[in-house]
Amino acid sequence: MAETSPLPSPLRALRSIIPRRWRRDVPFVPVVRLTGIIGLSTPLRPGLTLSSSARALERAFAFRKAKAVALAINSPGGSAVQSHLIFTRIRQLAAEKSMPVIAFVEDVAASGGYMIACAADEIVADETSIVGSIGVVGGSFGFHRLLDKIGIERRLYTSGEHKAMLDPFLPEKPEDVSRLKEIQREIHDHFIALVRGRRGAALANEPDLFSGEYWTGRRAIDLGLVDRLGDLRATLRERFGDKVETPLITSARGWFGRPAPGITAGEPEILGRGPSFAADLLSALEARALWGRYGL
Repeated sequence: MAETSPLPSPLRALRSIIPRRWRRDVPFVPVVRLTGIIGLSTPLRPGLTLSSSARALERAFAFRKAKAVALAINSPGGSAVQSHLIFTRIRQLAAEKSMPVIAFVEDVAASGGYMIACAADEIVADETSIVGSIGVVGGSFGFHRLLDKIGIERRLYTSGEHKAMLDPFLPEKPEDVSRLKEIQREIHDHFIALVRGRRGAALANEPDLFSGEYWTGRRAIDLGLVDRLGDLRATLRERFGDKVETPLITSARGWFGRPAPGITAGEPEILGRGPSFAADLLSALEARALWGRYGL
C-alpha cells in the first residue's frame, strides 16, 4: 500500500494564511495615485495637495519589505507651492527609508505634475502621455469696463501702495504686470534648477526644453524627460517578477469609512446649496481649461 503524503507542516500551514504582502518570497511594490489639479480645491472638487496625499505616501513608504514605491501620476499641474511640497515630501521619505521610487505617467504629467514626477528615481510614460510644460502661468480677468458700463462704482480702501495690485476691478498697471512677471521668473528658475538637479546629464540640449512646451512620452525619451516607455503593471512585473504585489495605498480612513481628519479639503456640500455652488462652478471651469490645454 502506498504511503499517504504527510500532513503539511505547521510552518507551511501558517504560510498559506499569511497575507502575500508580508511574505518574503512575494515581491511587494505599493502604489500611490497622485491625480488631479494641484492645489485647486473646493468642497465638491478637492485638489491634489500635500494634506490630501501625505498620509498615503507615508503609509506606502512604511512597508519595510517593499522593493520600491510606485507613483501613478495623472496631473496637468496647478499650484507651484503644493507641487513642490509634495515633491519634497516624497524625496524626504525616500531618503529616510532608502526606498527607490518609480513614477508612472498616465494621461499627463505636465507643469507641477512633472515636478512631482521628478521626485522619482525613474520616470516611465506611455508613448502617448503628455509630458513637460516646464514653465509658470498665471491669469485673471478685467472687469473695470463692465463696471463703468453698468454704472457700478468700485470702492477700495488699502494700506500699502501695492496692496491692490492686479485687482480685476481696476485698470491694469504696467508696473504691476512687471512685478508679477518678476515673481514668475523666480519660480520658473527654481523649477528649471529642480529638473536639472533631478534629471542631470540625461537632459537633451533642446532650446525649448524649459519654454513651457510639452511633448508626447515617446519624444520625451529623446529629450531626457522620462527614462522609458511602458505601463505600471507590465514594468513592475518585468522588474520584480510575475508574482509582484502592487496594492493601491490610499489615505487612512476613520470610523464608518470616512476620511481621517486633515486628509481632504472638506466635507462635500450639496450642489446648489449656498455660496459653494458658484465656487464649484468656477473651479470646474478652471479645471476644464487646465486639462484642455493638453487636449484632454
